[in-house]
Amino acid sequence: MSDFTSGFWSIYISAITLIGIAACMLLLWRTGKGRVHGSGDESTGHVWDGDLREMNNPLPRWWVWMFVISVVFSLAYLVLYPGLGSFAGQLAWSSSGQYEDEVAKAQAAEAPLYAKFSAMTPEQLSRDPQANQIGERLFMNNCAQCHGSDARGSKGFPNLTDSDWLYGGTTDKIKETITLGRIGQMPPMAAAVGTADDVKNVTNYVLSLSGSPHDSLRAALGKPKFSTCAACHGAHGAGTQALGAPNLSDNIWLHGYGENAILAMVNQGKVNQMPAQTGKLTEAQIHVLTGYVWGFSNK
Repeated sequence: MSDFTSGFWSIYISAITLIGIAACMLLLWRTGKGRVHGSGDESTGHVWDGDLREMNNPLPRWWVWMFVISVVFSLAYLVLYPGLGSFAGQLAWSSSGQYEDEVAKAQAAEAPLYAKFSAMTPEQLSRDPQANQIGERLFMNNCAQCHGSDARGSKGFPNLTDSDWLYGGTTDKIKETITLGRIGQMPPMAAAVGTADDVKNVTNYVLSLSGSPHDSLRAALGKPKFSTCAACHGAHGAGTQALGAPNLSDNIWLHGYGENAILAMVNQGKVNQMPAQTGKLTEAQIHVLTGYVWGFSNK
């Protein structure tokens, strides 16, 4: 790894860049000094299509000066901006620095507006038209990619418009989820449940909890084995919001419905992650977004 972290490559790239620019100037000078010895009619002697001749004339001055100006501009650019290896340039410009400056300016301009929103509760924000417009933009830019533009989610991504909340639907829990993110994990449970037949029995018992189509005999056999799942989902499968364990009795299926989907979940487990928005969004933006999301299921 030392080959990639030493200063050699910075010097190498800088040398290649400067030598290339110098070679361009040398080429221009050499071509300007020399002339091709052609025929007496001031042509190079090359003829195409019978009568199209290449004339032995010097480059136009405007072209030469454009070439020189381009070289001067490139040297000035390399002095002011990064381009010569690890040299940062006299202006110390960087794309990340420019981005941070623009974000800081935008936040400063929006500060008075967000100060007004910070004095309001999320419930009040959910009913404020201006806060909802901003909340909608924040949601579309940061949340809709997973939860959908209508917030109804899809397979593996929760629906935010119903009353089924994995970790709780209070404004405090929603804000906590947005701020810190969530990592939901169900370990593979097949070994703990028992044989493949036991897993199928437990699967049918899980289906029976929500009144979904199931094999009643297998469900009865699977009920005792469900005790291995009860630590997270509860004795009656109603879920545990403190752990983010889904309610299995409400007929809402996050990762797929039916016997095959539940079998796969028991056998293979599942890890889901919602990324934390802290650092990406300000505290005031998260506050407004909390009110907007809370409003989906509290119209």
